[in-house]
Amino acid sequence: MLLGGSAIALLAGVLLDRLVGDPPWLWRHVPHPVALFGAAIDRLDRAWNDAALPERRRRHAGIVAICLLTAAAALIGLGMQWGLSLLGPPGLALEACVIAIFVAQGSLRQHVAAVATGLSRSLADGRHAVSMIVGRDPDQLDDAGVCRAAIESLAENTSDGVIAPFIYAALFGLPGLFAYKMINTADSMIGHMSARHRAFGMGAARLDDLVNWPAARLTALLFALVAVDRRAWRIARRDAPMHRSPNAGWPEAAMAAALGLSLGGPRRYGALSVDAPCLNQEGRREARIADIGRALALYGRTCSALLAIAVLLVFASA
Repeated sequence: MLLGGSAIALLAGVLLDRLVGDPPWLWRHVPHPVALFGAAIDRLDRAWNDAALPERRRRHAGIVAICLLTAAAALIGLGMQWGLSLLGPPGLALEACVIAIFVAQGSLRQHVAAVATGLSRSLADGRHAVSMIVGRDPDQLDDAGVCRAAIESLAENTSDGVIAPFIYAALFGLPGLFAYKMINTADSMIGHMSARHRAFGMGAARLDDLVNWPAARLTALLFALVAVDRRAWRIARRDAPMHRSPNAGWPEAAMAAALGLSLGGPRRYGALSVDAPCLNQEGRREARIADIGRALALYGRTCSALLAIAVLLVFASA
């Protein structure tokens, strides 16, 4: 667990991200750290993922690649945390800024709210906005489908983009935070079932499943607690195992139950059709723009609970 000053940095970082978000003007002038992680992943993908190699060798190369990338990220985080610790209070402030960059409360809220804003103008604008946060084909979505996709993305990314980074920063400081973000970025880039990445990205996908296991369940629990709805936790336990992901079903099912909606179901990813089950099947399928607002309100209360946990960590480490 974090000690003293780093617990304060974690609290300050979570609060800073909540208040300021991810300022786009900054990343127009300097590369985002996640973009740098992505560049490193892409370089190894192009260098080591040779289509002429047997699938087994490509799988082994992918495992070595994700191990090297994760270790490098952790070492960079360790060096940064050590260097910042020598600076006293200014170092603590800089550490808080680094944490704020990686805990994506503000940017997630902005992207999901943009879907509601776009959909209020037209279905085309809603589809365009939701295409920024989901991988499925937005042209196949009607108004209700756009709303469900935005809410599902909010639920899943609360776990991957907010709760999980918080957990690894709390447990292991900047080394844990950097290592987690490298794994999560690698999964999003190469951890899928395309012909190119089915073998090479398997290691990244499995490692991402492992590191997100605690966050997915904690997120579902937090949704149920802030909704004051024991049924949300029960539905998450019942329906999450039906999801194709070992983790995404937990926050999605809990949010579905808390909002009285039915999420999930069949969807398309380009030419690929996925016959996914419905989560909270007894809920309402016809999601509306107002439901995105209700989901964001639930998300806001969850972020407040996370802030309260950060405060408790400060007192526990004092």
